[in-house]
Amino acid sequence: MGREFIDLFNDWAESYDETVHGTNNEYHEVFEHYDEILNRVVENSSGTVLEFGVGTGNLSAKLLEKGRKVIGVEPSPAMRAKAQERFPELTLINGDFLSFRELDTKVDTIVSTYAFHHLTDDEKDVAIRNYGKLLGNNGKIVFADTVYEHEQAKQKIQERVEKQGYTNLLEDLQREYYTTIGVLSESFNAHGFEVSFERLNTYVWLIKAHKKAK
Repeated sequence: MGREFIDLFNDWAESYDETVHGTNNEYHEVFEHYDEILNRVVENSSGTVLEFGVGTGNLSAKLLEKGRKVIGVEPSPAMRAKAQERFPELTLINGDFLSFRELDTKVDTIVSTYAFHHLTDDEKDVAIRNYGKLLGNNGKIVFADTVYEHEQAKQKIQERVEKQGYTNLLEDLQREYYTTIGVLSESFNAHGFEVSFERLNTYVWLIKAHKKAK
């Protein structure tokens, strides 16, 4: 469920914002156009927004600025503390993509950035199925995350990263559960969504899925 990475994010909480804003050359391409990526997620959201993987609250901040009602879900205590300190008004609960308390409000949009890859492909499928039940007709999912066009593209990027000597990034790419457009498309379609993919940088794609009306 991604909770095996909680210790990593507890340790990363203090330096996370420096990393995403380009101070670490090893991860520069991963977080290239970071603010624009967050903006694209926000502009495709509407109504009451359920955000998974809040982290330090960077996406939450932009959602709140646009007047969205935000319910944030974050498993890392250190990250939750950072986000709550920045935004006392933010509704923030302990949970993850698959395990979170029952909500007492209707959700129009589910969003996440740089986090869905913490789930295995099977877990991603379960999550998408659950979100189909949570969202009403015309509800939508808007994610930005590292996705590969196909397995060959995955292998090619890992080979390039290894040649660059980026050992930490390579370890991340090999340890976590980055998937392909084909696998995600199959899951979204199977659970009643129409999905599209738009590349935003070398690693990150904007994933937009609309629930089909019944």
